[in-house]
Amino acid sequence: MSQKILIVDDEKPIVTLLKYNLEKSGFTTDEAYDGPEAVRKAETQEFDLIVLDLMLPEMDGIEVCKYLRNNKIDTPILMLTAKDEEFDKVLGLELGADDYLTKPFSPKEVIARIKAILRRTMKTNHNHFSSITIGNLVIYPERYEAELHGEMISFTRKEFELLYYLAKNKDKVISRDQLLSGVWDYDFVGDTRIVDVHISHLRDKIEPDTKKPIYIKTIRGLGYKMEEPAE
Repeated sequence: MSQKILIVDDEKPIVTLLKYNLEKSGFTTDEAYDGPEAVRKAETQEFDLIVLDLMLPEMDGIEVCKYLRNNKIDTPILMLTAKDEEFDKVLGLELGADDYLTKPFSPKEVIARIKAILRRTMKTNHNHFSSITIGNLVIYPERYEAELHGEMISFTRKEFELLYYLAKNKDKVISRDQLLSGVWDYDFVGDTRIVDVHISHLRDKIEPDTKKPIYIKTIRGLGYKMEEPAE
């Protein structure tokens, strides 16, 4: 069965372009032209991924993303933005988008990003591993959850994949480009700000003091390292 993509954009030429190229690449598609329609379809149908424009009538892409994540709809989201401000991109990622592209873009690039997200999702969903314990943090890969001091923490899928990747490579310094390749499945050097946003979000959830992290350390000029907290 082909994977189904929901295209959300109020510009019909863009929807037509994406629809044509996605279906040519073997996907099936549906479309929505405003925020409320996107939410309704995402709640009532199963999609493998949502291509979500930032600027939408009635309810913008940020609001749609926030609503879906707050209501436990974890469908991967590739956000499109015509803006070049870092704020919009960072906010979208913090609210649970998996990736973003800035307009104008090539259909080939959109398809490459979609395939990368779906490959990563498929790998995680089809692998079940035993729990990993680091300090007072217990990570459960099959549930996308972790316990800290016995209390359950939930994550977006991408936050969890990053946490799990760091945990599997405990005590190793991992560069931002390595994380882009290992977690986002990019075969090229991308925008490493994506990594920093998700690291910040993880620290908000697991670190007792985000200014003095004990689990995820920044190794200046190199990247990040996950380690056992000092006793």
